[in-house]
Amino acid sequence: MDYPTFEGLIKGLEAESERSPARFRTKVFLISNCAYIVLATVFVVMGALIYFLANRMLNHSGSVSLLVMLCITFVPTLFVTLRAFLIRLEAPTGYELTPKNAPEIFKILKKMQQKLNGPDFHRVIINGEYNAAIVQKPRWGLFGGYKNHLIIGLPYLFGTSPKETLATIAHEYGHVAGNHGKLGAWVYRQRVTFGNLRDQLEKTSEDNLLNGLLYRAVYWFWPYFNAYTFVLSRQNEYEADRTATQLVGASPNATGLIRDTLLGSWIHQHFWPIIYKQANRHHEPVFKPYANMQKIFASSYAEWATAPKLQAAWRAESNLDDTHPCLSERVTAIGEKAVLPAPIQESAAEKLLGKLAIEIAHQFDTDWWQREKSNWQQHHQRSTKALSRIKSLSEQAIESLPIMDLHELAMLSVEFDASHAKMRLSILLNKSSGNFSKADLEYGKLLLQERNDAGLKHIEKAGLADKTLLENCAHIGYYYLLEHKGEAAASQWWDNIYSA
Repeated sequence: MDYPTFEGLIKGLEAESERSPARFRTKVFLISNCAYIVLATVFVVMGALIYFLANRMLNHSGSVSLLVMLCITFVPTLFVTLRAFLIRLEAPTGYELTPKNAPEIFKILKKMQQKLNGPDFHRVIINGEYNAAIVQKPRWGLFGGYKNHLIIGLPYLFGTSPKETLATIAHEYGHVAGNHGKLGAWVYRQRVTFGNLRDQLEKTSEDNLLNGLLYRAVYWFWPYFNAYTFVLSRQNEYEADRTATQLVGASPNATGLIRDTLLGSWIHQHFWPIIYKQANRHHEPVFKPYANMQKIFASSYAEWATAPKLQAAWRAESNLDDTHPCLSERVTAIGEKAVLPAPIQESAAEKLLGKLAIEIAHQFDTDWWQREKSNWQQHHQRSTKALSRIKSLSEQAIESLPIMDLHELAMLSVEFDASHAKMRLSILLNKSSGNFSKADLEYGKLLLQERNDAGLKHIEKAGLADKTLLENCAHIGYYYLLEHKGEAAASQWWDNIYSA
């Protein structure tokens, strides 16, 4: 099924779900059960065939070679189906909290559980991501016995207020405690199961005719199953938001959603690059990430909490790549407006974990350095050589440098000497009539960082000259225009660069 057809199917199902929500949920439940029936039928039929053939061969002096050939055909399919039933999800890892070391969190979680009359929080884990989630891990394969693992990222606790964090936890808990909890968990499990089965069958689809037929059947069924469960999953997001609003309030829920979008994007685009950029000059990091997060997040407020960034985030639309609705739809649905979140006075980490947050941060920094040390020091060795080369080249008059040396100097400056990169790229591009696509791309990016629209010409030139850069160039221009000019200008850019 192609994308436009899938998109049309989604829109039709959304309309159907709005007309009759209860009936639509029933259909999703029946489709999920049909999926289990298909798996069970395949398993039983394969097992019965193997038993029948083996019994016939043994009792009627049949051909042993034929039995072996048939077993080779059927047993792998039986094994793939059995694995789908018994698929195991790994338990989330991280720093485990207990009522003893984090009493404040467990007191709040207990109140939340009582208010919603929901299931237990079996484990509470702190990890290193800017995120929060609840993972349900079954004890007995597909057959239930779920344990609820609440995961809260330490960066998330450092970056949000206590009420915003509680709203996020309430949202996640709403997925397993609300009216849609059991069906939502069932649907999630089904999506994992059939995704795994589809992948397994794809690998073996050419092994024999039966596997090929099974793969085609699952491949045909998947888009319809995915569409029904996608619509229900998106509805569940709105319901979970209502749960968060009910328990914590609309305002902290909305400011939390907005802060998540803006700060989360800044962390990905700026915070981690700042951390790793230290390797250019230092054999070991001068400051490590987790112990310094709260201070850096607070001091960077003016960088990520800006009206243009909020406007760009607000203009983003929902898409079929994510069951979460877009920011504007979620905030509007709970009755709030686009307002920049205020700087936090006390982080959720300080309120909910106290001194334990610092202990966890130091442990995470130790673990992080153990993982990164080898790559970091290799990069530092490379940067040392690069800086030496930059020094050697820059000691010569830049106008007299051979064009390839100038290109080398400019591109090394992009990575290791940013303060001179723009000037050197400009000289290179003005001096050369050749094709230096990556230099055009980097120069265009630097201009766009200054909100200079002239950068778009260089981005476009790079993408059209080097097709391997086209997709990246298209995205850079699109998101720049989306933030500063609006959806129409961004879409026109996208269409123009791909049709040129």
